[in-house]
Amino acid sequence: MRAAQIGVLGIGLALAGFGVYMAQDYVSQTQAAIAAAQAQGSGQAAIQTVPVMVAARPLRYGEPIGLDAMRTVNWPADSVPPGAFQTASAVTPDPSRPRVVLRAMEPGEPILAVKVSQPGQPAGIAAILTPGLRAFTIRVDQNSGISGTLRPSNTVDIYWTGRGAQGGEVTRLLSSGVRIIALDENADEDRNFSGVPRSVTIEAAAETVATLAQGQSTGRLSLSLVGLDDTTALSQIQVDGRSLLGMEAAPVEQVQERCTVRTRRGADVVMIEIPCTN
Repeated sequence: MRAAQIGVLGIGLALAGFGVYMAQDYVSQTQAAIAAAQAQGSGQAAIQTVPVMVAARPLRYGEPIGLDAMRTVNWPADSVPPGAFQTASAVTPDPSRPRVVLRAMEPGEPILAVKVSQPGQPAGIAAILTPGLRAFTIRVDQNSGISGTLRPSNTVDIYWTGRGAQGGEVTRLLSSGVRIIALDENADEDRNFSGVPRSVTIEAAAETVATLAQGQSTGRLSLSLVGLDDTTALSQIQVDGRSLLGMEAAPVEQVQERCTVRTRRGADVVMIEIPCTN
């Protein structure tokens, strides 16, 4: 009798466990169906992706980009960065003429056209020049107003100091918001530069380059670092010795013109003042 009771109890527990399992499975299926119905009802669609080439490892300035330096990831189609490459052959069409890195990239970062050179083109100043602009190198020293904090991609204002038209020294703003592209002919933005460089290469319009060349040959050029987010437009600035000391310009004395004629009176020659006719 006791064995029969134990058997009935075991069967009851088994049925109860089976019922719990079936209930959980039913609840899971129901929740999945509800979620699918909600997603369909709200109009949600699957995110469309496209292949994008990204850096497979850290890439540094001047490094050739081979097949081992990149990999493919699926990128949301509506947020692909401009200039991104979608195939390895687009990045390196000819393995014997690879592109090189112009701006450092970290793993997973998209490889963009602005960050690499043209196929077969080495890293250098010509590879990073903005189309339509020209490179110009300025000789600098410890008196040029700069320090070792400068690096390529910084922006500077350029001042000229030389002899003015009135004879005294004058300092004048020649160009504002000029981008540095190289220090000592090195265009690596990640390079840690210590001390004062011997030269700074900037990019500017051809007319500005002509102005800077004339300024460098007739006086000395100084650089003033501009803040990263500073977009202030500077007007013409000129300072001479008098304005530096707060002195007013000396008034110009008006000299009245006098006209005379010579006449002889006996043995003497006399100068007689007459009205000027001019």
